[in-house]
Amino acid sequence: MRLLPLAAAAVLLAGCGSASSDDGTAAPEPASPSASSAAPPTAPPVDPQVLERHESLVKLAAAAQEQAAQLNAEGASIPPRDGPVLGADISWPQCPPGMGIPYKETSGQPMPTAQAEYVVIGLTNGPGFHANPCLADQVAWAEGRGLLVSAYSVISWPDDAAQQQYGGLQEAGHAQAEFNIASMEAAGLDSPVVWLDVEQVPHYEWSTSTAANAEVVLGAAQGYLDAGYRVGVYSTPAIWSGLVGDLSLGVPEWRAAGQTSRSEAESRCGEDWSIQGGEAVLAQWVEDARDVNVTCPGGEQRLGEFFRKV
Repeated sequence: MRLLPLAAAAVLLAGCGSASSDDGTAAPEPASPSASSAAPPTAPPVDPQVLERHESLVKLAAAAQEQAAQLNAEGASIPPRDGPVLGADISWPQCPPGMGIPYKETSGQPMPTAQAEYVVIGLTNGPGFHANPCLADQVAWAEGRGLLVSAYSVISWPDDAAQQQYGGLQEAGHAQAEFNIASMEAAGLDSPVVWLDVEQVPHYEWSTSTAANAEVVLGAAQGYLDAGYRVGVYSTPAIWSGLVGDLSLGVPEWRAAGQTSRSEAESRCGEDWSIQGGEAVLAQWVEDARDVNVTCPGGEQRLGEFFRKV
């Protein structure tokens, strides 16, 4: 992995600003409704201690990644493979129709095909503080097929009520992680890592401040790390920078290619598609209304760092 020096990381966070528009890449929530016309929320002032917290989190994340690599080297329970490994991701859209919160009602979209050897399961019903309504059933589905499992969570902007309830942006982000951990435990999902899905959430828009948005993401990352989980990032360079500016954690990356092809997804394993300074582990594209994933070069040797047997 390529961690940035801590001093440089602090400078990057301080310089969070606007960036290019969305490049059109799809997210793990296929067929999401179009964005509402309401203006995004205005962010409160950024916590002046956020840089210090960021440095501490980067150190904690680095230590967690090193520990995982050591455990994998000592003999992971999941043997390495000789070449790219195909998998999938699922979440609330694959739940039976008629479930879910407003604007995120489930639609029974198709489950992964038999070629998938692993599945990354979404913990939320779109925004934070709303659980995937059929999480336990999806965990059972993966178990019944002998698939390796991991977890991802959509991080979203906390509304005014959540900010007041938890005491700030980072605190609300931390609370989103705690909510999702409770959902994981209730569903019997054991994942060594939780991928932080950072993207636009239609009808639950982020604020206009990339620095404030970054605080929420930092809080969520800290929540998982505090609970003993490692974190990775799911996004694209354009979406990430557009929402959280130059925030850099240096954690592993799961890179999206949208409605393209396997070859395009695999091309995004390259350094020119780096999202926030981390190594590429998985790449995703959409095919036949399904989210399909493939390990990036080297990922097939380290499956035990990112997946568990149910």
